[in-house]
Amino acid sequence: MKEFSTLATYTKIFRKAYLLAGLLLLLCIPGILFAQTDSTKTEAKSEIEEPSLIAPSVDFISVQKSDKTIDLKAGLKAKIKGTFTQLPLLKITFRLLTDTEQQPLGFVITDQQGKAVLNVKVDSLKTDKEGKLHFKAMFAGNKSMDPADEEVTIKRARIEIVPQKEDSLLTVKIKLIDEGTGAEVPVPEIAVGIFVKRLFGPLKVAEGTTDSTGQASVEIPNNLPGDTKGNITLLAKVDENELYGNIEATVIQPWGTFVSDKLNELPRALWSPHPPLWMLITFAILMTVVWGHYLVIIIQLFRLRKEEPHTPIPVTKS
Repeated sequence: MKEFSTLATYTKIFRKAYLLAGLLLLLCIPGILFAQTDSTKTEAKSEIEEPSLIAPSVDFISVQKSDKTIDLKAGLKAKIKGTFTQLPLLKITFRLLTDTEQQPLGFVITDQQGKAVLNVKVDSLKTDKEGKLHFKAMFAGNKSMDPADEEVTIKRARIEIVPQKEDSLLTVKIKLIDEGTGAEVPVPEIAVGIFVKRLFGPLKVAEGTTDSTGQASVEIPNNLPGDTKGNITLLAKVDENELYGNIEATVIQPWGTFVSDKLNELPRALWSPHPPLWMLITFAILMTVVWGHYLVIIIQLFRLRKEEPHTPIPVTKS
């Protein structure tokens, strides 16, 4: 009996010890869970990074024109998801940079292609000692984009274009003049292209290089299509010169062939909206044959259904 009572006593002691251990474990679990939750939140916060801003770029050129104005042309784009995208409806500011200040020229909102053009008068611009003009195009940035800017430096110059016609020979005389220092200085060894304005862009028809006097003579084809009066717009251009940038001059001449603007009905042909009669007749015959076969098949199916034998109804004797 003593052994039995001793065993029972030990059993009670072990049960109490297990209960105490269980209670201690339950008390410790909430603390462990709370600590784990806090560490997860900390790690999650450290992994969250601020979204990176879009880094746009500005394409900036200038075009000196024969009417003593300059077109400042800027394009705004950015690489988004691996593809260059034009950025519309954004403000681009243009400035003239001098040794002492930045003269504001104006601002333009980019169009749907991300382009902005500002026309400024040359007489209102100050050149440096070398007769150069320094322009700057700026985008100030916003909440999702970084700021961007680009600069262009050019020297003042102009193109003179004089059309001449001798019998059936059409020529254009070009003269390129440097105006940076105030005096007119001929510019030699510069390639000048002659273009004809078209609906989707200028069409290049000739090219010449200025001589020591800054002049060049270029022959123009006499079979170019013009407008309703036979006029064509000739454009002389210097493209992307390191010193002068882009220079343009235009002149209108009645050297083109007459092109009517009347809307006439097109003849029946394969290239017109009115196909030939033989094609319409052939198409109608083929469609009639094809759909006629379908109609015959449907009629035969209905006939077979009507001719299907019926099983006699057994008569029961009373």
